[in-house]
Amino acid sequence: MTAFIEGFILGLGAAVPVGPINILIMTNALKNYKNAVSIGFGAMSADITYLALILLGLFTFVKNQTFQIILGVFGSIFLTYIAYLIFKNRDEKIELDPSKIKDGHTKIATNYFKGYSLTLLNPYTIGFWISVSAYISTKNLSFGWTLLGLFSGIFLWITIMPYVVHKTKHLLSQKIVKNISVIASAIILFFAIGMIINIFKG
Repeated sequence: MTAFIEGFILGLGAAVPVGPINILIMTNALKNYKNAVSIGFGAMSADITYLALILLGLFTFVKNQTFQIILGVFGSIFLTYIAYLIFKNRDEKIELDPSKIKDGHTKIATNYFKGYSLTLLNPYTIGFWISVSAYISTKNLSFGWTLLGLFSGIFLWITIMPYVVHKTKHLLSQKIVKNISVIASAIILFFAIGMIINIFKG
């Protein structure tokens, strides 16, 4: 149980801080809950991908500096593109007429891909999972229970946070939502620039 609790707290610690994924989830949650959750699941799937690579013994591959630089460059470009999309759609209405919504499954798949790609192209994701593996080994925690707790914490955040945002959207005017979109795009662009600077200054 101790391993599960520590993993759960670690999962929340990884999921809660403000970052490009959380900004993207919040922005989408104002308009569509399912799309917001699909971004979160995409991000969690990328976490599972890196964890699997580490467990399969590809530690040296994912830790390779050239590999991380390539990831960082593509991640920065993709973040910039996401920032542009949010800014471009800043005037999109909060409430949509259900009869006008088309290709709902395609939108969910697209948002899942956004969450997966943004997390996969972030070199810090690799560092986090390498640190988690080392933490579990150092403290002699049950690997299975710690991971279960960790992903439970992440799952709880990516489902409840967008739900709260979505349910409180009626408190916001269209002008406020537009301003939120502009600020969100600026924050994500800031992360994109920061990622490039951190990669090349090292």
